[in-house]
Amino acid sequence: MKTTLLMTLMTLLLMLIGDFFGGLRGMTVMLVIGVAMNFFTYWNSDKMVLAHYNAQQVDKNSAPELYGIVEKLAKKAQLPMPKVYIIDSPVPNAFATGRDPEHAAVAVNTALADILTKEELAGVLGHELSHVKHRDILISTVAASMAGAISTIAQWGMFLTGGRDENGESRNPIAAILVMLLAPLAAALIQMAVSRSREYEADKSGGELCGDPNALADALLKIEAFAKRRVMPGATEATAHMFIINPFSGVDMKQLFSTHPATAERVKLLREQARAMGK
Repeated sequence: MKTTLLMTLMTLLLMLIGDFFGGLRGMTVMLVIGVAMNFFTYWNSDKMVLAHYNAQQVDKNSAPELYGIVEKLAKKAQLPMPKVYIIDSPVPNAFATGRDPEHAAVAVNTALADILTKEELAGVLGHELSHVKHRDILISTVAASMAGAISTIAQWGMFLTGGRDENGESRNPIAAILVMLLAPLAAALIQMAVSRSREYEADKSGGELCGDPNALADALLKIEAFAKRRVMPGATEATAHMFIINPFSGVDMKQLFSTHPATAERVKLLREQARAMGK
């Protein structure tokens, strides 16, 4: 219900910007754009992000340990076996993508297996498969796409309409500036709320799936330690929400509107979960 409300707010924000810059016609155009973006993202988001990071698909012959862990966890979660990908990168991280469990994929960086134990790797993959099971990636990807559209339209709407409303009258420049500044901020906050709420749930579910929340907590700490020292090559703000740890963790200004909750808080909750499970 919370996610539905947040996505509805994002759509309304997009329509209000259209109304401000173009009246009823602008609102209608923005509604059409919002629907078209959701439709395009639904079918193509996984292909786009995997291609961007040059992810290479592997199987049980080329990556037996990684594939085996995913296969075991998917069976335990009663999920179809997702496609497994490896990204050649010296900075460890992982993400899941796909429009539904039948078309899902999980991707890990080559550095991940080097720094994590088998149990910690299972914790990370359990987290990602939890995203798959609850269709979180589709929701957050659509939110990111709409947030990007809102920011772009808000920033350029004044120039594209020549500073006049649908009746040809001059628009209040102060109001236009406020829209240009506040609309992207509101979109970022909504996107942040969508992503953060889903991360907590994936941690909890991932801890249950792998059987040891402490292993997932330890993995988060290790991955963040690398992310704070170096931004993952090729990482983009548009895809940052997909990773288990924000690849921009070491950049203070990006953390201000991070799509991820604080790692310390996530670890605290996982430790509590482990104690409740007798770990």
